Amino acid sequence: MSKIYNSIEWFKEIDEVSKNLPELFELANKSVLITGASGLICSAITDILIRFNETHDNPIKIIVAGRWSEEMSNRFGKYYDREYFKFVKYDSSKSDNELNVKPDYIIHGASNASPKLVMNEPVETMLSNFNGLYYLLNLAKKNNTKRLLYISSSEVYGQKNDNKPFQEKDYGYIDLLNQRNSYSVGKRAAETLCASYFAEYGVESVIVRPGHIYGPTASKNDDRISSAFAFAAARGENIVMKSAGTQLRSYCYCLDCASAIIKVLVIGEPVKAYNISNPDAVVTIKQMAEAIAKAGNVKLVTESASEVEKQRFNPMDNSSLDSASIQQLGWKGLFDINKGTAATIKIIKEMK
Repeated sequence: MSKIYNSIEWFKEIDEVSKNLPELFELANKSVLITGASGLICSAITDILIRFNETHDNPIKIIVAGRWSEEMSNRFGKYYDREYFKFVKYDSSKSDNELNVKPDYIIHGASNASPKLVMNEPVETMLSNFNGLYYLLNLAKKNNTKRLLYISSSEVYGQKNDNKPFQEKDYGYIDLLNQRNSYSVGKRAAETLCASYFAEYGVESVIVRPGHIYGPTASKNDDRISSAFAFAAARGENIVMKSAGTQLRSYCYCLDCASAIIKVLVIGEPVKAYNISNPDAVVTIKQMAEAIAKAGNVKLVTESASEVEKQRFNPMDNSSLDSASIQQLGWKGLFDINKGTAATIKIIKEMK
């Protein structure tokens, strides 16, 4: 059972970001289908909607889609049995799901994101990025869903030759014959599918490209660097880096990312992609590790990576993102790198 609701800090932070989300009132009395709802990003989105329902009249109908009811029940606890909360069975690797729902909005966040899974299951990674979305676009078309939001990735940009942040129309080189790129290429294809459904069928969608998201909603088994480091630091263990950590990344705290997604869902421009990046958290991997080590009062040490570990590394030296487009919608990140890492460690420690 998830213990995140034991954290008073978690609820305080949800209330903090919700103050800047008038779009929540636009979703009142509407239904929102969320895939990947137990994951790092979408569980934070779901918690914001739950908190809104628990503190306001006219609740948002939350429909969480996933493979296992038990997983959702464990993550959302007592809220799983609320009248406004519903589970439906869904597998993102398939295009023949049978969802008997008519959502007003869809947030599609289900995807293989673990570097280990991407390397070991490149076929399933590509299929989950494309087939799952294909099914949901058809569902939206059938039911005249108001809007679908697709959670893509900064990995669609590929390699960059300078340290300037990516704008939404910047695309670099991706090696199509490297199975590690099944994730990035699958995301690129899915974005084009969104645009194609709008052009041919009028199905309205919006796209977000998050940077590197971190926070206490990550699974303890998440092998992405920021998640693994945070849980280690919360346990009082030293952080072990397997590279020099010079790669530049756009980090974003999970609740900042969730608030950005809700804003784009409601007021974003149709068939447009928005980077999700907090300009106060564009740092190198080493700087991120240093912030986590400081927040957890542990040491940062370096070891050599094995050849298998090196194969899992994100090949992008620079994946920093320009956030001008989403800031024009009125969004602002509230958690810089120090505040976000401190919050992460504090909440993980409170999850007991």
